Amino acid sequence: MTAATAADQSIEIHVLPSLDQIEAAEWDACACPEAADGGPPADPFTTYRFLRALEDSHSVGPRTGWQPQYLVARAGGEAIACAPLYAKGHSQGEYIFDHNWAHAWERAGGDYYPKLQLAVPFTPATGRRFLVKPGWEGLGMQALVQAAVQVTEQNGLSSLHITFCTEEERREGAAMGLLDRSSQQFHWFNDSYADFEGFLAALSSRKRKNIRKERREAQGFGGEIRAYTGDDLRPEHWDAFWRFYQDTGRRKWGQPYLTRAFFDLVQERMRDDVLLVLAERDGVPVAGALNFIGRDVLYGRYWGCTEHHSNLHFELCYYQAIDHAIARGLSRVEAGAQGQHKLARGYLPVTCHSLHHIPNEGFRAAIAQFLEAEAEAVEEDIEILTAYGPFKRGQLEEQE
Repeated sequence: MTAATAADQSIEIHVLPSLDQIEAAEWDACACPEAADGGPPADPFTTYRFLRALEDSHSVGPRTGWQPQYLVARAGGEAIACAPLYAKGHSQGEYIFDHNWAHAWERAGGDYYPKLQLAVPFTPATGRRFLVKPGWEGLGMQALVQAAVQVTEQNGLSSLHITFCTEEERREGAAMGLLDRSSQQFHWFNDSYADFEGFLAALSSRKRKNIRKERREAQGFGGEIRAYTGDDLRPEHWDAFWRFYQDTGRRKWGQPYLTRAFFDLVQERMRDDVLLVLAERDGVPVAGALNFIGRDVLYGRYWGCTEHHSNLHFELCYYQAIDHAIARGLSRVEAGAQGQHKLARGYLPVTCHSLHHIPNEGFRAAIAQFLEAEAEAVEEDIEILTAYGPFKRGQLEEQE
């Protein structure tokens, strides 16, 4: 399909059912051009190797409810923009919840599924969703938005959802007529701390004492806490983490989203992009937390355990992440979806963004009204939570 025209050059959009129809270098030139210097990508989740690992491991694809429909925009044969688009048969693994929308549409006699989801599957981490090659900004996103809307409407689908997009994409998408939605997460921000004690010094006395107590209790579980990345990772580490992930997946989602093969592919293709923190007793892991490493952000993703120990979850997921972010000079830690308990541990509420296209005018008007009220509630909630945050008042005002 032809989506836009630049001067005398048309922009052609291709819908790909698999990433094997585009070269990794072409995709990554759009997704992570900053990594051309040999450093890590800003966002590891939109890289070819991550998305391809999801596909090759059958974590997405037939019978998963995530059917790839990748968009690639080409100008004169050159890939100038791309996007991870999926046809969805359910609303699982998205973390921006639209179940009530689905119920309302179906009560009105419509079929909400399939819908289109422009997102990274199972990954509530903010990043660019419209992966535009430098020099093609604006036109590249416009072409991808037009194409995604066109695919939605030509196939008679209920909706298109672009989740965990950037603030800039939210503004540009809203200007193109997409509905914008606000949601909330908790992130830790590095205020040039020299070490963990430097971070604690910024907190109120009561919160500082509580965190020290939690760390002492967690680290006294009867073993050692070790962190692995790169060539230090071994297959037995992934065997242990798979057990943890299965347990968490069954309790949270009914069944794990990712297959065992996904973690093998991460070991093969992305071991320099991950930080696996394990609590080990006598050399046997009993709990673990998996993080992905971006150029300036540490992304906490999965946690699990086979034994319960007081505050070990907080230590592995939050405090160890802060330790490693400070050591690496990273600006923040994104600790995943939801969780007001993170506030007392130094993670502050932030606004996350998504964009939505609803072809039906009546349904669109109802959703727009809901989103306006929701945005006000999210803004008020963030203001209240920030005021009750763990930082000293002067420190909090400086961060604001």
